[in-house]
Amino acid sequence: MSNTTTTNVNAPVVQDRNAWRWGFTPQAEIWNGRLAMIGFVSAALIELFSGKGFLHFWGIL
Repeated sequence: MSNTTTTNVNAPVVQDRNAWRWGFTPQAEIWNGRLAMIGFVSAALIELFSGKGFLHFWGIL
């Protein structure tokens, strides 16, 4: 048995998916989705705990 190590030379170069990149990039769309999920959950929790809609809670309606 030989004691050699092998490396995968066909492995793709992967960019950091969590990097903050501007423009229409996959990283920007991932952050857009994350922030949208946080906003949606925040609005749902405001309605759940206050008993008012989001716009009524902030006094807009």
